[in-house]
Amino acid sequence: MSARAIEMLVEHRDEFVGFLVKRVGERQLAEDLFQDAFARSLDRIEQVRAEESVVAWFYRTLRNTIVDHHRRRGSSGRALELLAGELAEATAPPPELHKSICRCVSQLADDLKAEYADALREIDVNGVSVVDYAAARGITANNAAVRVFRARKALLGRVEKTCGHCAEGGGCSDNCTCAHHAI
Repeated sequence: MSARAIEMLVEHRDEFVGFLVKRVGERQLAEDLFQDAFARSLDRIEQVRAEESVVAWFYRTLRNTIVDHHRRRGSSGRALELLAGELAEATAPPPELHKSICRCVSQLADDLKAEYADALREIDVNGVSVVDYAAARGITANNAAVRVFRARKALLGRVEKTCGHCAEGGGCSDNCTCAHHAI
């Protein structure tokens, strides 16, 4: 029955995706949710007793997927609000810290996506609060917090890739010995 059940799900794919689009509002998100639900269902499809009930069973699976998606989105939204609050209250780093930052960092930051480089420059270098940065850019504080978080993560990855072992553990500083430091 498993092969026929999978065939039935594939035959109804467009209907399933349409069902999801109506509930989540975005075609690409609906496609992603369908793929996730389909992949998770492959292990459990044998539990369906009658071939005719496969489609109904999968609709229940899709409903559960939608609920899970909204829960994750809600919890991530709350987490982003907390992060935005923390970043808004954060103070600028002391001036002596700027002196100890490896010169590779500023060069690599300039190569990030423009919005990431801008966020790092304004928030981390110029000391603009996340809330003020967001207002100046016409975005939400949550969006600004996410942007600076992603920018920091991207920059860290570039520094580690470029500077290698001198950047391990955040130890890359003005005494950096990597070949790129002299640039």
